[in-house]
Amino acid sequence: MKKLFVFMALALMCAGGAAVAQTQNITLEDIWTKRTFSPKGIGGIRSMKDGEHYLSMTRTGISKYSYLTGEKVEDICGFGGPSQQKKAKPLPPMEGYEMSQDEQKILLSSGFEPIYRHSGVSDYYIYDVKEKTFTKISDNGKQRLTTLSPDGTKVAFVRDNNLYWMDLQTLEEHAITTDGRVNEVINGTTDWVYEEEFAITQGFQWSPDSKKIAYLRFDESKVKEYNMQMWGALYPEDYKYKYPKAGEDNSHVELWTYSLDDNKAVRCASTDKKDWEYIPRFQWAPDGTLVFMRMNRLQNHMEILADEGILLHTLYDEQDKAYVEVPDTWQFITVGKGKKAQQQMLITSERDGYRHIYLYGMDGKLIKQVTSGEWEVCEVAGVDVKNQRLYYTSREHHPTQKSLFVIGFDGKKKQCLNDVTRNVKNTEDRYVLGTYNATFSNGCKYYIRTYSTANDAPLYTLHDANGKLIKVLEYNQELNRKMKAEYETYRKTFGSFTTSIGTKLNYYTIKPKGFDKNKRYPVLIYVYGGPGNQQVTDSYGYSDYYWYHMLAQKGYVVFCFDGRGTGGRGAAFKKQTYGDLGRMECEDAIEAARWLGQQSWVDKDRIGIWGWSFGGYLSTLSLLKGNDVFKMAIAVAPVMNWRYYDNIYTERFLGLPKDNAKGYDDNSPLNFANQLKGNYLLIHGTGDDNVHFQNSAEMVEKLEEAGKQFEFRIYPNKNHSIYDATGNTRLNLYQLMTDFIERKL
Repeated sequence: MKKLFVFMALALMCAGGAAVAQTQNITLEDIWTKRTFSPKGIGGIRSMKDGEHYLSMTRTGISKYSYLTGEKVEDICGFGGPSQQKKAKPLPPMEGYEMSQDEQKILLSSGFEPIYRHSGVSDYYIYDVKEKTFTKISDNGKQRLTTLSPDGTKVAFVRDNNLYWMDLQTLEEHAITTDGRVNEVINGTTDWVYEEEFAITQGFQWSPDSKKIAYLRFDESKVKEYNMQMWGALYPEDYKYKYPKAGEDNSHVELWTYSLDDNKAVRCASTDKKDWEYIPRFQWAPDGTLVFMRMNRLQNHMEILADEGILLHTLYDEQDKAYVEVPDTWQFITVGKGKKAQQQMLITSERDGYRHIYLYGMDGKLIKQVTSGEWEVCEVAGVDVKNQRLYYTSREHHPTQKSLFVIGFDGKKKQCLNDVTRNVKNTEDRYVLGTYNATFSNGCKYYIRTYSTANDAPLYTLHDANGKLIKVLEYNQELNRKMKAEYETYRKTFGSFTTSIGTKLNYYTIKPKGFDKNKRYPVLIYVYGGPGNQQVTDSYGYSDYYWYHMLAQKGYVVFCFDGRGTGGRGAAFKKQTYGDLGRMECEDAIEAARWLGQQSWVDKDRIGIWGWSFGGYLSTLSLLKGNDVFKMAIAVAPVMNWRYYDNIYTERFLGLPKDNAKGYDDNSPLNFANQLKGNYLLIHGTGDDNVHFQNSAEMVEKLEEAGKQFEFRIYPNKNHSIYDATGNTRLNLYQLMTDFIERKL
């Protein structure tokens, strides 16, 4: 470890020595078209079965590396040479891969075409490791979610809302379902709202023995359609899809199992409009038991049940006065061998007030709460069943930091695996803080760790199970040198302030070079503020990080805070905004501006605020309600009334509109349009399938009715990200916002 930090210190000294040169100005072209600050990484890491080697994918192929040394062993599969595909067609660029359990076949994807934010269709190829040949799976159209069976002899996929399986020897397609129809029935994948809010698109899974497939069926025929015009042709195309808004009907969802042996499907579960509205997760346990999760409409009651044929057995039950989060970790492990082998369920929950790790038996009884304390677990990174140890990341040191730990299944022998360094008196070790993530080998003998801070690009290192450094894989030394020596982008600092009601809120600032506390600077506040979200973290960012430094070079201070309702500080802090979205968040934004106005280095008459999505909602509401403290606001793709947003997200935090009309309406910016005094820029893409253009159109109408002047920019056909592959759209967007800030702040 010490050698690594000597290396890092020398690099920083070199960077500091070079900093005497003239600082270069950051341009928007640097950020969006030249990609001047893009960090290097290690792509597509997959542990091999032996736990001693891993695969990594680049644009040119897939290579095998040794965990023991970090050195390349061999190239497994190349994409750039003469095509080895049958029929001798040239290979397109490959984008993703999956290896069969016997490691003799590699499933590759290419030509991804997005459908929504997380879903899309691709062409798929099978690479035979022994024969060194590529075979395209199908010429009958692109597929979704193509997945190898555990035995590596078959694949399953979705096409045109139907589920298929295919024998890789014959490449013959077998339809499991035939009733799939656009905007009516979906098989094997999920509808728009499940994809967006439950983060699930894979609506099918192979059984461990490769003989069955469990899959979801969505009947969305009663879900109302949303219509968007897509421009480009002589007559615009009407694009319609099913989008359930707050209080409106959801899809009727069923869970089925299909047997390949007898070509029969059996329904296992379905949503019941009276008690159970959602099936957000399902999986096969190692012994072949199908287990699924169900939730009620208000999402304050969740059950996990095992399908035991005729009966359903309850494994887990959780309720909350506000809402229950779908677990970040939910998996089954087999502890012991032979007759002593036992299946256990590993799950994360906030049931004690903070997100922690729990172990349950298959009888539904708690075995152990593995972690505890007034801090949050972020992710379970690795499970070492043999040695009964869990590796996880958490916010134990501070809500803005993310550290790596290992702990026994029994909750004992916890150890922090962060790097350590000696203090100046050399009397004790101190943990090096920042943001740690880890990818573990099969069996958890090794892991590849990623470490970054707000002012340092990612560092990739290889370690053994006890944290011992084996090799530095990628340091991003040149980028760090460029950031610090040429552009001086290392000035993001962290702190906290206390509001008038005594709430302590975390923040970061980016200040101009040569900052003088006796000089008064204009301030731009960035805000998001949505439930559970965190923006103030000591981790590396890209686009906005460098844009903020560009603004600092122009003389602005950039300020960001996490208000009430945000994450990393426990369930009570997060859930205090339940039923009343917007009020506390807006109060905190105004408090932040007032606190800034009291600082000697702030020009209190030149404080602005901006945000995107929930942040756009909050920046708009803050400008209207805090019209005596904010000079300007920018809102990108904002929600303007929660009645217009989808039901899973909105009802989770506000309940049903019929039961909580005040929660939906009292903090809608639409009701405060007549209070606009400052400068306002509203931006929206007309192809936004997430936060509909309807929100901004309604706000424009309200502002016009109130006789208010403002600026408005639309991006035709662009979705919620307002992005295209060239970067030109983002470049245009950030040029627009930069110009507005310089003119109005």
